[in-house]
Amino acid sequence: MARFIGRQAELSVLGKRLKRVADSGTGVALTIRGRRQVGKSRLVQEFCDIADVPYVFSAATKGASPIEAVASFLDDLRESALPVERELVPELDRADWPAAFRVLASVLPQRPCVVVLDEVPWLAEQDERFDGALQTAWDRLLSGKPVLLLLLGSDLHMMERLTAYDRPFFGRADNLVLGPLNPADVARALGLEAPDAIDAHLVTGGLPGIVRTWPHGMPALEFLRQEAADPAAAVFGVPEAALMAEFPNPDVSRRVLEAVGAGDRTHANIAATAGSRGGALPSGTLSPLLRRLTVEKQVLAVDEPLSTRPGKPALYRVADSNLRLYLGVLRAVHEQARRGRPEAGFRLVGRRWAAWRGRAVEPMIRRSIELAASSERLPWPDAAAVGGWWNRRFDPEIDLVGADRAPVAGKIFFAGSIKWLASGFDRHDLAAARRAVAQIPGYDPATTGLLIASLSGLGADVDERSADVLWTPQDVIEAWQD
Repeated sequence: MARFIGRQAELSVLGKRLKRVADSGTGVALTIRGRRQVGKSRLVQEFCDIADVPYVFSAATKGASPIEAVASFLDDLRESALPVERELVPELDRADWPAAFRVLASVLPQRPCVVVLDEVPWLAEQDERFDGALQTAWDRLLSGKPVLLLLLGSDLHMMERLTAYDRPFFGRADNLVLGPLNPADVARALGLEAPDAIDAHLVTGGLPGIVRTWPHGMPALEFLRQEAADPAAAVFGVPEAALMAEFPNPDVSRRVLEAVGAGDRTHANIAATAGSRGGALPSGTLSPLLRRLTVEKQVLAVDEPLSTRPGKPALYRVADSNLRLYLGVLRAVHEQARRGRPEAGFRLVGRRWAAWRGRAVEPMIRRSIELAASSERLPWPDAAAVGGWWNRRFDPEIDLVGADRAPVAGKIFFAGSIKWLASGFDRHDLAAARRAVAQIPGYDPATTGLLIASLSGLGADVDERSADVLWTPQDVIEAWQD
């Protein structure tokens, strides 16, 4: 099996729940949700392998009928270590979930065990009675037994609804949201120094399926040069599979996503690019789509200007940096790879890399500063939100604003700039930053600090005392190591 990377905190969460089962002799349910390819199934399989207790792992098949889904679950149950003998799992004349859960309850051992249902949203999609059957089985048959029930799913909206207050399973399960591997995990897994580890995280999106294909110690551009010759490479295949799973048809939602992936950030620009010959998408069509893509699908993220006054416009971006790279650059590289033209594909990477990286790294840097502030590693421990600020003209556009809350702050603690290039932050960059931050509503020259994030540090012409904090690649990685 492929090597397992990171996830020690998540394994600890699962271990804590299994210990609760062992100590109490009763059941515990936990939902695990996360976007496709983030490693939910792999995490749970690793946990089952090291837990040393009997388990059954049953994965649903999209599009299967309810009868087929129940039959598949019972087959998995027969092949697992839960029943003392396979013959104890009968063939059901009436193949439905209430009957299947009764069979499960009848073969559970008297010692702690694990039951895993993977892609639960597909089961609910196939059979509208599934949620109710699960709730009834849990209340009457399973919760009194020493079982850890793990419910996994990639449809984030449906997984959230599984335990919502108006749903049958409300109040019966803890919830774990599984995100990508963090930059520190990627650095350790690949043996990379901080600058290269940040690049690797941006390229892979922290998705284990891509990280595992990355040769140890290889810088990002060398990796992309290598992959540009392989049309079956995971760096192409993982985002393409995610797109096909989430957006199988070339509908308006897909056009909106691709417009954002191509670099359109504002409502107006997205409407124009995703429109048709008849013109831009009307607001009444686009606004609900953007809400669905940000709130329900969570494939897009939205940023609002952060200051002490409400601001506009909101800016949209693709939440996963690997999908962002695929839509903006790698899809064209993939096409060249299919045509046997890797050199042409990599030239495209070379032309777009610096500009793409400079924009894509901003959310990572902001999040790293938030983490550092929360652990009191910065002079502003009350800075709970880090964002950017811009006006309607985008003149200026400030990369970093630290405040007590967002998007409308009570107090601005610091502001600053990001320069993620081979050259250092020089005196011209410093002068421009000082002029720009003074325009932020809530900026106070007497109390608001200056934070500079730079890939290559300060230029020789800048005194290190010119900024209150210089945020380096090493600082970014260390923010995730606490």
